Amino acid sequence: MNADGGPVRAPLAEDQVGLVVEVFRMLADPTRVQVLWALADRELSVNDLAAEVGKPGPSVSQHLAKLRMARLVRTRREGTTIYYSLENDHVRRLVVDAVYNAEHAGPGVPAHHRGPGAEPPHR
Repeated sequence: MNADGGPVRAPLAEDQVGLVVEVFRMLADPTRVQVLWALADRELSVNDLAAEVGKPGPSVSQHLAKLRMARLVRTRREGTTIYYSLENDHVRRLVVDAVYNAEHAGPGVPAHHRGPGAEPPHR
């Protein structure tokens, strides 16, 4: 038990720590954060993502390749178009919680606390 009366977590194995650090490394880039945020509730093509985040398509494609290698996003092909979405709900929760946590650093009431189901500005 810890001081709060809850169970004590076992230390992480070194290989697990390395994987966690890699996830945070992927989140340490403004364009990748914008891409992940845009994908929080929907899937989008590279062109749609590029327009959404205001970056050139080739740049967004490079970021998506890194996010895919880190298993943060996945793809789905429909005809000649490839759609991207978050890999799973854990990634979604990580991204949304990071945005919500950042909102608490600003002044006033965070957007996600301003009423039932309030979300921060999506774009």
